[in-house]
Amino acid sequence: MAELKSNLRQKVWSRMEKEKVGRFPFPLKGRIPNFRGAEEAARRVTELEIYRQAQTVKVNPDSPQLPLRTRVLKDGKTLLVPTPRLKAGFIQVRRESVPDGEERRATSLSHIRKYGKEISLDQLPSIDLIVIGAVVLNRDGRRLGKGEGYADREYAILRELGNEAVPVVSTIHSTQLLEEEIPIQSFDLTVDWIATEKEIFPTRSPHPKPRGIDWNRVTRKEREEMPVLKEIERMIRFNK
Repeated sequence: MAELKSNLRQKVWSRMEKEKVGRFPFPLKGRIPNFRGAEEAARRVTELEIYRQAQTVKVNPDSPQLPLRTRVLKDGKTLLVPTPRLKAGFIQVRRESVPDGEERRATSLSHIRKYGKEISLDQLPSIDLIVIGAVVLNRDGRRLGKGEGYADREYAILRELGNEAVPVVSTIHSTQLLEEEIPIQSFDLTVDWIATEKEIFPTRSPHPKPRGIDWNRVTRKEREEMPVLKEIERMIRFNK
């Protein structure tokens, strides 16, 4: 299964390079690839009713989702961004904390802490919409990230903390859509809407999303690398 997933990722990265649809940062391989048309994909997301109604939107910190993070603030919503590898949890950026015209700067990784603040897990607001990146997507919502599993884990953490199941959207380039079967496991996060530079459509995915953390799969190394996991365990013990 791992080899198949790796091959699918390599296929997409190579295709994007061959068709010259990727853009900085390079190389595309080994990351959630940025792409030409990311702004158009972001615009399509903002036309969804689920976006219009959302007050707090969690968006991944990768480059191709920068246009959407910017739009979230311009549209007067609260932005929630996970820190790299979740080492410091989440950063919350409120619209009132960002002067007009500085929305893009405020959502870039190099400046976001100047406008937002790290918040503890017990301070997390209710999240209305989640936006994630991808390397590979199938039209039925199955997804492959870059292979580290952070988007899956972040969703599981939010559910573990009591956040209701909310829609998940992904913005990608159309070359990242594959018809091949993507293996899926119980902890894998599927998406409900896919936006590309050409279209946006619901996946109507039949695959259930994680309802929480599968603690049997959490390793000691993961607990050391992601302090939030230890914090959640302490919160669970305290609430018992």
